[in-house]
Amino acid sequence: MDGRAEPVTEVVAEAHGDLDLRSTQELVELINEEDATVPAAVRAAAFSLAAAIDAIVERLERGGRLIYVGAGSSGRLALVDAAECGPTFGVPPGQVLAVIAGGPDAVAVAQEAAEDDNAAGSADLTAVDVGADDAVVALSASGGTPYVLGAVSAARAAGALTVGVVCARGSDLGRLVDREVVAVVGPEVIAGSTRMKAGTAQKLILNTISTVSMVQLGKTFGNLMVDLVASNAKLRARARRAVGLATKASEEQVETALAAADGDAKVAIVSLLSGLDAEGARSRLQAAGGVVRRSLDER
Repeated sequence: MDGRAEPVTEVVAEAHGDLDLRSTQELVELINEEDATVPAAVRAAAFSLAAAIDAIVERLERGGRLIYVGAGSSGRLALVDAAECGPTFGVPPGQVLAVIAGGPDAVAVAQEAAEDDNAAGSADLTAVDVGADDAVVALSASGGTPYVLGAVSAARAAGALTVGVVCARGSDLGRLVDREVVAVVGPEVIAGSTRMKAGTAQKLILNTISTVSMVQLGKTFGNLMVDLVASNAKLRARARRAVGLATKASEEQVETALAAADGDAKVAIVSLLSGLDAEGARSRLQAAGGVVRRSLDER
């Protein structure tokens, strides 16, 4: 033992000591009750989370990237969030990415030993050419994962913004990063199984980071998804619906505008609302940094 207190993520909840004696119904209700406490823990971190997002947006506006780093469940959650940013917000490949301990093999099969490799974390961040314009969001339920700490050290050395998402106070990660987001969810139903409440908290925080960042970057118009990549039938239908809702135009007008805009929902919206042709709408959007509302305000 190194004398340090056991992290809250490893604490055994005495009230759950008879877990293996309970009925299925009782277990389902218990887990649901515990899960219901997670949103409040995330809400308690709202101030620090908002401040972290503002700092992330500033880096993205400079042309930097959002880089998630994690090990185990945290890394896999980060991969999911990063993967969704392309189709949902039209983010170009590589602008939002996830670096996970153990690499691609850890996506489907747990690579538990990889999280203990501090040097690998540093090397993996260096390999993606982390720089001063980037924002690195590091996830670790306990805040003590060596791989994640190594990655953050490399990010700091490169001048990148560092954000730590943890579920324990006073952690090594919290002390290392520029911005700390702490969601203390308490002991897990199964002691140490941080894929449960801690994982749910991280998922909620990741959703918030990516979604709010993209809203602030003008990737939506109101609450409509207008910068999506319409790469399948579902997303093409969503683009048509977004243009229709934004402009109140007829289905025929929407189809015509989208065709002229080569399927770009933002161009179609600006065209319909401003009376410009697709080329003029595209030029106005470019002048407004790709933000629909700003381009309309400049009429």
